Amino acid sequence: MNLLLILIVSLLSCAAQLCQKQAAHAGARYGRARLAVWLMLSLLLLGIAMLLWLAVLQRVPVSMAYPMLSLNFVLVALAARLIWRETYSWRQWFGTLVIVAGVALMGSHL
Repeated sequence: MNLLLILIVSLLSCAAQLCQKQAAHAGARYGRARLAVWLMLSLLLLGIAMLLWLAVLQRVPVSMAYPMLSLNFVLVALAARLIWRETYSWRQWFGTLVIVAGVALMGSHL
């Protein structure tokens, strides 16, 4: 259950980051109305993530839970690759694999 909550927080945080990226694109192309919609959605997702994060912190030591949020780096990078076709160097992919390995190592103790 703890790992599931952490994963949900990471997914919500990732979605919020993607909304912020969309806001940057929408604001430049379509103006303030679209910018505001994407930013409000981002804030909503971050708010929900924060409430779930509080539930995580009631159950899991922060020294274990916080490093698990490194998964956000991986999720955002993969989503940016899929959605906006961003390119990545071999160093970025290697760094991503190191993060995944660290999260897996820590997750095995939850």
